Amino acid sequence: MKKSLGPRTIIYPTPALVICTYDKSGKPNAMTAAWAGICCSSPPCIAVSLRKATYTHGSISELRAFTVNVPSDKYVREVDYFGMATGRKVDKFAATGLSPEKSAVVDAPYIREFPFVLECRLVHVLELGIHTQFIGEIMDLKAEESVLSEDGSLDIEKVRPILYAPDDGYYFGLGEKLGRAFSMGRDVG
Repeated sequence: MKKSLGPRTIIYPTPALVICTYDKSGKPNAMTAAWAGICCSSPPCIAVSLRKATYTHGSISELRAFTVNVPSDKYVREVDYFGMATGRKVDKFAATGLSPEKSAVVDAPYIREFPFVLECRLVHVLELGIHTQFIGEIMDLKAEESVLSEDGSLDIEKVRPILYAPDDGYYFGLGEKLGRAFSMGRDVG
């Protein structure tokens, strides 16, 4: 029997992503966000929900661009720091030693060391309680060759993304491969 836990902000897996922007003076900033996901296939779009109080919120609103950076698990400490410090007070790139790289596609930086990045231009804004949902059209996806499979697609086992468990506040790594989508269910029914 299932036990009711009430309305909660839990769904698995939740990615630990890093959103990058420039502020109005051109300083690069990065913040960790878990409330994000693909929301449209054509045009390709991602939704990112941020609290209005964050420094990144104001930068996305003003410059109408952001990047979504997917870190490998070896950067879990830096990802955690990006979610603890505020860009209003510190230079997070200087503190972590990671490198902001200027996008040639949108007016936002990305993190050179992370395996792949989505470069987005802001297309929609939706106010939701204490969060604002920013919908970004993905203008380009850049990936390190080291995380690509032989056919040129991203290989999640090489990316080694960080997952976040919002209910208990822990980060997790990737589990085992279970099988190929849209092929295993052929024998059901």
